[in-house]
Amino acid sequence: MAGSVTVADLVKNTRLDVYHGAELLADKDITTSDISRPGLALTGYFNYYPRERVQLLGKTETAYSKNMSHDERLMIFRKMCQLTTPAFVISTGLPVPNELVQAGKENGVPILGTKMTSSRILSNMTNYLEGKLAERQSVHGVLVDIYGLGVLITGDSGVGKSETALELVKRGHRLIADDRVDVYQQDEQTLVGEAPKILNHLLEIRGIGIIDVMNLFGAGAVRQDTDIDLIVHLENWTPDKQFDRLGNGEQSRKFFDVEVPEISIPVKTGRNLAIIIEAAAMNFRAESMGYDATKVFDDNLNSLIKENSAHDSHKQ
Repeated sequence: MAGSVTVADLVKNTRLDVYHGAELLADKDITTSDISRPGLALTGYFNYYPRERVQLLGKTETAYSKNMSHDERLMIFRKMCQLTTPAFVISTGLPVPNELVQAGKENGVPILGTKMTSSRILSNMTNYLEGKLAERQSVHGVLVDIYGLGVLITGDSGVGKSETALELVKRGHRLIADDRVDVYQQDEQTLVGEAPKILNHLLEIRGIGIIDVMNLFGAGAVRQDTDIDLIVHLENWTPDKQFDRLGNGEQSRKFFDVEVPEISIPVKTGRNLAIIIEAAAMNFRAESMGYDATKVFDDNLNSLIKENSAHDSHKQ
């Protein structure tokens, strides 16, 4: 399910100032991440006016409105301030037209402002709203930040995901979510994971119960969310199961429109899964930077074969 956002959330998370309607913020819902620049509406064109969007007025819009008479401005702003309009935002520290404040009071539309430029506040609001309003998918697993990489640990119940995450936290890495991870697509290439509010900073260890990671290990042991860069799937080891030994098996899992690389690690008594996953994350980062250990091995093997072939030829 997609999240929900109020104008109060937007004000808090994008550092907006409230010029009018502070009492309205918590009750005004925002249903779309699209932001409107209502230049055409100021000219009187209302055949298509996206009233459900946050309306952003910058230097161009306010400069145009100054050329209008008081009555014209009041009439236009009254048409723009619909009951379903979440809020108006004035950028660049520009003065708020008195007519807009009057129209906002009449129709219950908050008037907000910021010293940031139109481009900057537009980007900030869009990024925040896209993250909060994006469709979400719940995934069974544990999400950990390892050396700045978001690693999603999956596997059957009881395979040791939470215990491995606890060991990773003790080794200095950070927990994002345990047991259930809410996943959403931020853009065409980025997948983000976060914990449901009820599970924030909590970890379940069989035999102990629920522990609060932030309380036990400090604020540096947790994060609110992270990009998901790699999936590590834990599987119980069986003699008949074949696992990748050279690292050249390319697997991935798709969430929404994003493909995420995936590796499978066998779980067997005596294996230190935390160190193995830590090494997998470092190896993935090295590959992302252009170093491929499997290719190095192949090159070394080919060189050795050529040397042995040349040596055999000389013997003959």
